[in-house]
Amino acid sequence: MIDLCTIVGATASGKSEVAMRVARAVGGEIVGADSRQIYRGMRVGTAAPDEAAQREIRHHCIEFLDPEDRYSAAQYARDAMAAILDIRARGRLPIVVGGTGFYLRVLRGGVALGERGDDDLRARIARETRVHPPEVLHEWLALRDPQRAAAIERSDLYRIGRALEIALAPPRAAAAEIPTLLSHGLTFRTFALALPLPEIDRRIELRARAMLEGGLLDEAEALGARAVAADAVGYPQALAYLRGQSTFGETLVALTRATRRYARRQIAWFRSEPNLEWLAADDLVRAAEEALTVAPTPP
Repeated sequence: MIDLCTIVGATASGKSEVAMRVARAVGGEIVGADSRQIYRGMRVGTAAPDEAAQREIRHHCIEFLDPEDRYSAAQYARDAMAAILDIRARGRLPIVVGGTGFYLRVLRGGVALGERGDDDLRARIARETRVHPPEVLHEWLALRDPQRAAAIERSDLYRIGRALEIALAPPRAAAAEIPTLLSHGLTFRTFALALPLPEIDRRIELRARAMLEGGLLDEAEALGARAVAADAVGYPQALAYLRGQSTFGETLVALTRATRRYARRQIAWFRSEPNLEWLAADDLVRAAEEALTVAPTPP
């Protein structure tokens, strides 16, 4: 029997629904691993679990920050580990689910991070962002950390800057103080939800329309363009529509296209991660249930 499992996958692949099925089967609670579902007021655009799901299964690391707040992967590891340890202390089973691969890598203990950024380095990168366009900074990041660069949109200036801080920073002793699954000696398996690309694309198209018709425009208007979280896929497209820069049809196409690109970056990231078990939904649920509830047979 393992201590917890992680379920990952591309956006719209159905990982949240699969995690709910596993939680029901094993008496589990869900720990989110999504860099945008952490924010309040963005439930539609981030496809965060609705109130019914959160009433049925307790969720952690979901909708607890204001969209103006900055948040780091190191802070996520601390918050997620606190939730995992609390869940286990109450005799429940943690199920970590999300699509932010870097958060999950840090949580496992696969990345050395400092708790705080270097102020001088941050100021230097801020100066560079005022001088150079995002594409140039993205090329710089690609030279230092190709894998991380591949997972970030070339126009996403905020994420490029944060990634450069990590890529350029020297190792710190403080990194050892970040709690991780590895540092706590917890055993886990990571399941990746396998779904054909055409099916993911079909789901994305349906989801994009449902979001635009189901509250994304209201969320974007309330959020505005200046919030840290306003760069999440869907909100720039919705804001363009609200400003009269695109028709509804053009916005739907732009949102669908951006979401598909994001899904492909997620898949590329997870394909590069070690020890992931790619399974279809029903097989994943069975494997996770067995791993979480059945002790291994002695050799």
